[in-house]
Amino acid sequence: MHILYNIAGFYRPAGMERVLCDKANWLVEHGHKVTILTTEQKGRPNAFELDPRVEMIDLAIGYEDNNGLSAINKIIHYPGKQIRHKRALKAILFQKKPDITVSMFCNEVNLVPQIKDGSKKVLEVHFSRFKRIQYGRKGLWAAIDRIRSKQDMRLVSKYDRFVVLTNQDKANWGNLPNIRVIYNPVRFRPEKPASLDTKTVIAVGRYTHQKGLERLLEAWARIPEKAGWTLRLVGDGEQRPELEKLIRELDLTGSVILGRAESDMAAVYSGASILALSSRYEGLPMALLEAQAFGVPAVAFECKCGPKDIITPGEDGILVEEGNIPALAEGLATLMKDDELRNRMGLNAFRNAERWRPETIMPQWIQLFSEIL
Repeated sequence: MHILYNIAGFYRPAGMERVLCDKANWLVEHGHKVTILTTEQKGRPNAFELDPRVEMIDLAIGYEDNNGLSAINKIIHYPGKQIRHKRALKAILFQKKPDITVSMFCNEVNLVPQIKDGSKKVLEVHFSRFKRIQYGRKGLWAAIDRIRSKQDMRLVSKYDRFVVLTNQDKANWGNLPNIRVIYNPVRFRPEKPASLDTKTVIAVGRYTHQKGLERLLEAWARIPEKAGWTLRLVGDGEQRPELEKLIRELDLTGSVILGRAESDMAAVYSGASILALSSRYEGLPMALLEAQAFGVPAVAFECKCGPKDIITPGEDGILVEEGNIPALAEGLATLMKDDELRNRMGLNAFRNAERWRPETIMPQWIQLFSEIL
């Protein structure tokens, strides 16, 4: 089969890009043809290593050129970019003639079903049903987010298949005839679990409002006896200055490392004893899946969506009420001081991670593609 994926760009070291890289590499390794179509790459290097057999084409539409500007600015420029995008996308689809065209729910989402090139259309969403509302924006942006959230329901029905990441989110979308649940695959497969003796808690993700890292820092400050433990944040983003300031205000400079995005994530997980997830919302948090692959137990807010599908409370991690900072602190403290509990949960996590192997997940995608062809 020839599968063509649409995504904004492939230069960000983020979860959706990493998942697409893993899927594309698996598909070409198993004899399929893959094309990745971007709108924002603009010559920047890929964040992850793609198999050279994967074809990449950048349309250079430049939606992100208006990021950080006013809502009015985006409203003015968006229609023209959509016209150029549709024209370029249509030309590529008729030229390449893919069997399957996949939208990753970026700016092509409303364009793909309009193009009658003969390919089957699949939409996969890497965030929850209510992501736009969960942005928590104010004023005109809030009104736009509500309108677009309602429009999403109409858009997804136009696709041959609509794939969500969790059963929890499937329920949010309702009883759609084209909806399917397929978890993300995890490429990591270490031979043995992490030792869990490093006294290091990690949090992995972009430094953004979504990840709620300021809440994690507040929870960390509530743990009275850290006994040599370190909280290591791995990522980057626009909230770095705010987090740096909060670390100083909470007097955490001696126990918190505000790191950068890492290329060797296997070393990050192998060197951790606990993973903390303080997100306000997720699609399917790859950090939780990857931590399980290395046998690292997690303490996470039960945000929508993902943690509830991944963590079995009391078995391979701890779930606490979303936004309950004292409970997050208590969960972390529990695993930090109880070596036996931490190791038992870590071993269970390592075993449960078999669910996320590509050998388990990718055949589900092949079956879905075959069904609609």
